Amino acid sequence: MSEPKPLDADGPAAVVEPPTIAMAGGDGKLRPGGYAWSIHQGGRDPFIILVTIYIFMPYVASVLVTDPVAGQAMISRWDQIIGWVVVFTAPFLGASIDKLGPRKPWLGIIVGLMVPMIAALWFAAPGGAMTLGMIAVLYIGARLLFVYAEVLHNAMLIRAAGLEAAHKASGLALSLGNLFSVVALAFTAWAFALPGKVDWGWVPSAPLFGLDPATHEPERVVALMAAGLLLVGSIPLFLITPDAPRTGVPMLKAWADGAAELARMLKTVRRYKDAVVYLVSRMFFVDGMNAVLIYAGVYAIGVMKWGALEMLAYGIMLSVFAVLGGFVARWLDAGVGPKWALIIEIAATAVCLTAMLGIAPDRIFYLWPYDAAAHAPLWDGPVFRTAPDWAFIGIGFLNAIFITAQYASSRTTLTRLTPPEQTGAFFGVYALSGVATMWLAPTLVNLGTTITKTQQGGFAMIIVLLVIGLVLLTFVRGGGRRLA
Repeated sequence: MSEPKPLDADGPAAVVEPPTIAMAGGDGKLRPGGYAWSIHQGGRDPFIILVTIYIFMPYVASVLVTDPVAGQAMISRWDQIIGWVVVFTAPFLGASIDKLGPRKPWLGIIVGLMVPMIAALWFAAPGGAMTLGMIAVLYIGARLLFVYAEVLHNAMLIRAAGLEAAHKASGLALSLGNLFSVVALAFTAWAFALPGKVDWGWVPSAPLFGLDPATHEPERVVALMAAGLLLVGSIPLFLITPDAPRTGVPMLKAWADGAAELARMLKTVRRYKDAVVYLVSRMFFVDGMNAVLIYAGVYAIGVMKWGALEMLAYGIMLSVFAVLGGFVARWLDAGVGPKWALIIEIAATAVCLTAMLGIAPDRIFYLWPYDAAAHAPLWDGPVFRTAPDWAFIGIGFLNAIFITAQYASSRTTLTRLTPPEQTGAFFGVYALSGVATMWLAPTLVNLGTTITKTQQGGFAMIIVLLVIGLVLLTFVRGGGRRLA
């Protein structure tokens, strides 16, 4: 059985009512509305890559907080707030969305708020007027709006592309999100980070637009870039992509009906034991996987002592390697079945994280001390000149591949455990399980970091989440190469 094409969306809006599916079948060709829908994700995803993971938040942790350990603890507290708010709001929005009618007005309000909030992070300069509290409000607000935008965007997929072309639009959107992010990272490195550090003919002699490295403008400018990409990437969606018709249902009634829909889905799903165990397992391991991505930049800049240029290069390389994850998932799913593929992917990520905790500028994999002064640089480039650097990057490559593969295999696993006629309900709860514990990983990372006073202690808690999810997954029967 192949994965249901209209349910490629990960968010709570993955539930699509059968009448909607029937009306929006299509002929399998991707038309302008579907392309515009995909372009929106291309413009939206760089916010996560540039601001949350690789550049801006690591800058906040290392420069504005001045202590990466305290910075990791602080950012994890912010993420706890985001997780709790999402748990109590996003599922209801997803379940209510078909009753609310048109998505574009709501999405327009969200984008209209996100763009200035993200752009305002540019003013987070060392010693400037913007305090950490103000940064927290902007960052938390933008991250929450990002989740709501994702829910609304996912809910437009079927009308944008039709049932038969939904998988094409979904795959294109993911590819564009990765492409836009890599291009933005590469441009930032070429235009702002490399100038003045290398004598390469194709690199400007000084940062473009007169940006001042002394005030960390090359790091802060990514906020303006992310805001601009979001704005530009949203224009085709609002102009071209078809929207849902008005329903005439009052807002409060739509929310009440959404709550009833959630209750109905939960009642349907609980009759299938193995699917329930799987969904509980997923709550733990997907939260751990997400945490690896969110805190990867803060961890690298604090433990490996990397700067903005290293983080740009690291982000570009990992984004490219993440593409391999889809191929690995497809190969493993076909070879051993999606459940065992998941077990391999989760176990590999846990092993990689364990190995990563043993890497620092002065040691490799716990056992081998490394003295940079006693070893010649591995090359004469501007970044990654030592063996520990490349050991850390190698682990990052593996994590990028297996984490991406996990996202693909986890969807396919559910299709092997559920009856086809109940797909909508199961994927609705699947989406809910993806946000139900968003608060847990930040809480554990904060706890581990605070108790041990090290970033390694915080990251070790992520391994606990992966192991719990892995153990629960072993109790799931089914999930093989073919539908049971």
